[in-house]
Amino acid sequence: MNFAEKVAKMFNKEVKLPEFKSGDSITVHVKITEGEKERIQLFKGNVIKVQGSGAGRSFTVRKMSGQFGVERTWPVGSPAIDKIEVFSRGKVRRSKIFYLRDLKGRAARIESELVVTKSSKSTEEKKAAKIAKKESREANKDVKKAAKLDKKAEKAAKAAAKKAKKAEKAASFAEKS
Repeated sequence: MNFAEKVAKMFNKEVKLPEFKSGDSITVHVKITEGEKERIQLFKGNVIKVQGSGAGRSFTVRKMSGQFGVERTWPVGSPAIDKIEVFSRGKVRRSKIFYLRDLKGRAARIESELVVTKSSKSTEEKKAAKIAKKESREANKDVKKAAKLDKKAEKAAKAAAKKAKKAEKAASFAEKS
Protein backbone atom coordinates (compact mmCIF):
# COMPACT_ATOMS: atom_id res chain seq x y z
CA MET A 1 0.00 0.00 0.00
CA ASN A 2 1.51 3.31 -1.04
CA PHE A 3 1.37 6.62 0.83
CA ALA A 4 -1.61 8.02 -1.15
CA GLU A 5 -3.73 4.96 -0.37
CA LYS A 6 -2.85 5.20 3.35
CA VAL A 7 -3.88 8.85 3.49
CA ALA A 8 -7.09 8.15 1.58
CA LYS A 9 -7.94 5.30 3.93
CA MET A 10 -7.24 7.49 6.97
CA PHE A 11 -9.58 10.30 5.83
CA ASN A 12 -12.18 8.13 4.12
CA LYS A 13 -15.28 7.93 6.24
CA GLU A 14 -17.54 4.91 5.95
CA VAL A 15 -20.52 5.98 3.85
CA LYS A 16 -23.68 3.87 3.67
CA LEU A 17 -25.01 4.45 0.16
CA PRO A 18 -27.17 2.11 -1.90
CA GLU A 19 -25.67 0.21 -4.81
CA PHE A 20 -26.21 2.02 -8.10
CA LYS A 21 -24.64 2.08 -11.54
CA SER A 22 -24.96 3.90 -14.86
CA GLY A 23 -28.51 4.01 -16.17
CA ASP A 24 -30.18 3.90 -12.75
CA SER A 25 -32.70 6.60 -11.83
CA ILE A 26 -31.81 8.02 -8.44
CA THR A 27 -32.79 10.87 -6.16
CA VAL A 28 -29.90 12.63 -4.43
CA HIS A 29 -30.86 14.55 -1.27
CA VAL A 30 -28.39 17.45 -1.27
CA LYS A 31 -27.79 19.71 1.72
CA ILE A 32 -28.02 23.36 0.65
CA THR A 33 -26.80 26.07 3.04
CA GLU A 34 -28.23 29.55 2.54
CA GLY A 35 -26.85 31.95 5.12
CA GLU A 36 -27.45 30.29 8.48
CA LYS A 37 -30.29 28.05 7.27
CA GLU A 38 -29.76 24.58 5.88
CA ARG A 39 -32.29 22.71 3.77
CA ILE A 40 -32.48 19.54 1.71
CA GLN A 41 -32.94 19.82 -2.05
CA LEU A 42 -33.78 16.82 -4.23
CA PHE A 43 -31.94 16.19 -7.49
CA LYS A 44 -33.69 13.42 -9.40
CA GLY A 45 -32.21 12.04 -12.60
CA ASN A 46 -30.27 9.29 -14.36
CA VAL A 47 -26.75 8.26 -13.42
CA ILE A 48 -24.68 8.78 -16.56
CA LYS A 49 -21.31 7.78 -15.13
CA VAL A 50 -19.64 6.35 -12.06
CA GLN A 51 -15.89 6.70 -11.97
CA GLY A 52 -12.96 6.07 -9.66
CA SER A 53 -12.62 3.88 -6.61
CA GLY A 54 -12.21 4.29 -2.89
CA ALA A 55 -12.16 7.84 -1.55
CA GLY A 56 -11.86 9.31 -5.05
CA ARG A 57 -15.03 7.69 -6.38
CA SER A 58 -17.59 10.05 -7.91
CA PHE A 59 -20.80 9.89 -9.90
CA THR A 60 -22.67 12.17 -12.30
CA VAL A 61 -26.46 12.53 -12.44
CA ARG A 62 -28.31 14.12 -15.38
CA LYS A 63 -31.84 15.51 -15.26
CA MET A 64 -33.94 17.55 -17.64
CA SER A 65 -35.01 20.95 -16.35
CA GLY A 66 -37.49 22.24 -18.88
CA GLN A 67 -35.79 21.64 -22.20
CA PHE A 68 -32.26 21.96 -20.80
CA GLY A 69 -30.16 19.12 -19.44
CA VAL A 70 -28.55 19.66 -16.04
CA GLU A 71 -25.67 17.48 -14.85
CA ARG A 72 -24.15 17.43 -11.39
CA THR A 73 -21.15 15.46 -10.20
CA TRP A 74 -20.55 14.50 -6.55
CA PRO A 75 -17.81 12.62 -4.77
CA VAL A 76 -19.31 9.55 -3.08
CA GLY A 77 -18.18 10.65 0.39
CA SER A 78 -19.35 14.24 0.01
CA PRO A 79 -20.77 15.85 3.17
CA ALA A 80 -23.24 17.69 0.92
CA ILE A 81 -25.09 14.42 0.23
CA ASP A 82 -27.71 13.64 2.87
CA LYS A 83 -28.89 10.39 1.28
CA ILE A 84 -29.44 8.67 -2.05
CA GLU A 85 -32.56 6.75 -3.07
CA VAL A 86 -32.59 4.39 -6.05
CA PHE A 87 -35.88 4.69 -7.94
CA SER A 88 -35.32 2.26 -10.82
CA ARG A 89 -32.57 0.08 -12.26
CA GLY A 90 -31.73 0.93 -15.85
CA LYS A 91 -30.86 -1.67 -18.46
CA VAL A 92 -27.84 -0.20 -20.25
CA ARG A 93 -24.81 -1.87 -21.83
CA ARG A 94 -22.29 0.92 -21.28
CA SER A 95 -20.65 2.32 -18.17
CA LYS A 96 -20.76 5.91 -19.42
CA ILE A 97 -23.98 6.84 -21.19
CA PHE A 98 -23.06 10.22 -22.62
CA TYR A 99 -25.20 9.54 -25.69
CA LEU A 100 -28.19 10.70 -23.60
CA ARG A 101 -26.92 14.26 -24.03
CA ASP A 102 -27.83 14.22 -27.72
CA LEU A 103 -31.24 12.56 -27.30
CA LYS A 104 -34.46 14.43 -26.63
CA GLY A 105 -37.89 13.44 -25.31
CA ARG A 106 -38.98 9.82 -25.58
CA ALA A 107 -35.74 8.84 -27.29
CA ALA A 108 -33.83 9.69 -24.10
CA ARG A 109 -35.72 7.13 -22.03
CA ILE A 110 -33.87 4.17 -20.58
CA GLU A 111 -35.53 0.77 -20.27
CA SER A 112 -35.72 0.07 -16.56
CA GLU A 113 -37.16 -2.00 -13.73
CA LEU A 114 -38.69 -0.37 -10.65
CA VAL A 115 -36.91 -0.98 -7.36
CA VAL A 116 -39.10 -2.29 -4.56
CA THR A 117 -38.17 -0.68 -1.28
CA LYS A 118 -38.80 -2.38 2.04
CA SER A 119 -41.66 -0.91 3.99
CA SER A 120 -41.32 -0.21 7.68
CA LYS A 121 -44.62 -1.99 8.40
CA SER A 122 -45.15 -5.69 7.92
CA THR A 123 -48.14 -6.98 5.96
CA GLU A 124 -49.86 -8.10 9.18
CA GLU A 125 -49.54 -4.62 10.66
CA LYS A 126 -50.96 -3.12 7.45
CA LYS A 127 -53.93 -5.52 7.53
CA ALA A 128 -54.58 -4.75 11.21
CA ALA A 129 -54.43 -1.00 10.51
CA LYS A 130 -56.83 -1.41 7.58
CA ILE A 131 -59.32 -3.37 9.72
CA ALA A 132 -59.07 -0.81 12.55
CA LYS A 133 -59.70 2.03 10.09
CA LYS A 134 -62.74 0.23 8.67
CA GLU A 135 -64.15 -0.41 12.16
CA SER A 136 -63.67 3.24 13.12
CA ARG A 137 -65.53 4.34 9.98
CA GLU A 138 -68.42 2.01 10.84
CA ALA A 139 -68.48 3.30 14.44
CA ASN A 140 -68.59 6.89 13.14
CA LYS A 141 -71.51 5.96 10.87
CA ASP A 142 -73.38 4.43 13.84
CA VAL A 143 -72.80 7.57 15.92
CA LYS A 144 -74.11 9.76 13.10
CA LYS A 145 -77.21 7.57 12.69
CA ALA A 146 -77.89 7.72 16.43
CA ALA A 147 -77.54 11.51 16.36
CA LYS A 148 -79.98 11.70 13.43
CA LEU A 149 -82.47 9.49 15.29
CA ASP A 150 -82.12 11.65 18.41
CA LYS A 151 -82.80 14.78 16.32
CA LYS A 152 -85.85 13.13 14.73
CA ALA A 153 -87.16 12.05 18.15
CA GLU A 154 -86.59 15.57 19.49
CA LYS A 155 -88.49 17.08 16.53
CA ALA A 156 -91.34 14.60 17.04
CA ALA A 157 -91.53 15.47 20.75
CA LYS A 158 -91.62 19.21 19.93
CA ALA A 159 -94.34 18.63 17.34
CA ALA A 160 -96.38 16.61 19.88
CA ALA A 161 -95.94 19.39 22.47
CA LYS A 162 -97.18 21.97 19.90
CA LYS A 163 -100.21 19.81 19.12
CA ALA A 164 -100.95 19.45 22.82
CA LYS A 165 -100.75 23.24 23.30
CA LYS A 166 -103.05 23.80 20.33
CA ALA A 167 -105.49 21.23 21.73
CA GLU A 168 -105.42 22.98 25.15
CA LYS A 169 -106.03 26.37 23.51
CA ALA A 170 -108.88 24.94 21.47
CA ALA A 171 -110.38 23.32 24.61
CA SER A 172 -110.07 26.54 26.65
CA PHE A 173 -111.61 28.54 23.78
CA ALA A 174 -114.49 26.04 23.55
CA GLU A 175 -115.12 26.36 27.30
CA LYS A 176 -115.24 30.15 27.14
CA SER A 177 -117.78 30.22 24.38
